[in-house]
Amino acid sequence: MKILALLFLSVAVLPLAATETADTVAVFTADNLWIMIAGMLVFMMHLGFAAVESGLSRAKNCTNILFKNTLVPPIGILTYALCGFSLMYPGSNWVVGHVLGFQGLGIADPGSGMAYNGHYTYWTDFFFQAMFAATAATIVSGAVAERIKLNVFLIFTLIYVSIVYPVVGSWGWGGGWLAELHFHDFAGSTFVHSVGGWAALAGVILIGPRLGKYVGNHSMPFMGHSMPLATIGVFLLWFGWFGFNGGSVFSAAPDQVSLVLVTTTLGACAGIIAAMLTAWTLLKKPDLSMTLNGCLAGLVGVTAAADCITPAAAVIIGAVSGLIVIPAVLFFDRRHLDDPVGALSVHLVCGIWGTLAVGLFSTNPEYSFKIQLLGVIAVGVVTFPSAFLIFYLLKRTIGIRVSEEEELRGLDLGEHGMEAYAGFQIFSNQ
Repeated sequence: MKILALLFLSVAVLPLAATETADTVAVFTADNLWIMIAGMLVFMMHLGFAAVESGLSRAKNCTNILFKNTLVPPIGILTYALCGFSLMYPGSNWVVGHVLGFQGLGIADPGSGMAYNGHYTYWTDFFFQAMFAATAATIVSGAVAERIKLNVFLIFTLIYVSIVYPVVGSWGWGGGWLAELHFHDFAGSTFVHSVGGWAALAGVILIGPRLGKYVGNHSMPFMGHSMPLATIGVFLLWFGWFGFNGGSVFSAAPDQVSLVLVTTTLGACAGIIAAMLTAWTLLKKPDLSMTLNGCLAGLVGVTAAADCITPAAAVIIGAVSGLIVIPAVLFFDRRHLDDPVGALSVHLVCGIWGTLAVGLFSTNPEYSFKIQLLGVIAVGVVTFPSAFLIFYLLKRTIGIRVSEEEELRGLDLGEHGMEAYAGFQIFSNQ
C-alpha cells in the first residue's frame, strides 16, 4: 500500500513541478528579453544626442559633433567592460567602507541563466548597464561644443566614464552608502544626468564662451543650423527613454513597467507644454529649441521617481521641469556660461529637481527629502571637482581649446579636414 501511495503522489506532483518550472523559465525569458530590448533602446539614444547636439550647433561644426558622439559609446562600453562594471557593482568587495569597491578587471560570467539573478543573465545585466555608461559624457559633449579640442574631449571621456561615473554610481545602484540610507534614483536623474551636468559645468567654466558670443553685456544669438535635425533627435531620445526608464524596472512585470512608461510619457508631455508657455511668456515667441529642451527636461526630471509616483505627480514634476529649464538657460547665459545646447539646464538643473522630487511625491515612505538632498550634494561635491581637475590638468598640459583661427573657420575643417555639407556654401557664422 505504501508503494502504491508513493507512486500516486509522484504521478500527481511531477506534472505540477514541471508546470512550475516551465512557468518560471517563461517569466525569466520574458524579463530577460525586455531588458535586452530596453538596452537597445538606450543605445539608440546616442543617435538622438548626436542629432540634437549637431542640429543646435552651427553647420561648420556638425562633423566634429557627430564624430564625438560616434566615439563616446565605444569608449564608454569598452572602459565599462574593463573596470567600470566592477567599480559600479562591487558586490561584497568594498575597499573603503561602502564608498569604493572593486571586483577586478574585465567581465567574466560567474554563472549562467537564472542562477545569476532570477530575472536576467549576467550578460544582459552588463549589456543594459553599459548602455548607460557613456551617456554622462555625451551630456558634456553638447555643453562644450564648437570650441573644445577633439583629443581633449576623448581623453576626458575615457577618464570620467571609466572611474568617476561608476564610483559615484556604486553609492546608490551598487549597494553603497547612499543605498543604505534609502536614497532613491530610479533610472539616473542624479547618477547619469547630474553626473554629466556637473562635468559639463566644469568644462564650460574652464573652456570659456565661443568667440563673439558675448559682446559687452549682450549675448549674441548663435542659431542652430538644423531645427529639423534637433527635433528628430529629441523624438529619438524620447523613444529611447522608454527603454532607459522602462528597463530600469529590471523585469517585465506588467504593472510596474506600464506605470513607468506612463509616468515617463506624462513627464515629457508636461515638460513640453510648460516650457512652451514659459518661453512664449519670457521671450514673446514660441521658441522651438526651448520647447524641445522642455521635453528633455521633463524626461530628466521624472526619471528619478518614475517607479514610485502617481501619474498626477509625474505631470507636476514634468511641468516644473519645463517651467524651470527656460529661466535656467537664461541664467547661465547671463553669467556668460556658454552652453550651445542647454545641457546644464536640462541635465544638471532638472536632474537635481527630479531627484529632490522623489522626497516630495514618492508613494514610498522610506524616501525622504533630506536623504535625497544629501545625495544631490554628495554627488556634486565629488563629480564637479573631479571633472574640473581633469579639465584643468588637460588645459595646463595640452590645452583644451582650439585656436581662434580654427574656431572661426569651423572644427569640421580644422579637426577633420571635411565638411558635413560639402558643396554647400557655409557662411562664417553658421
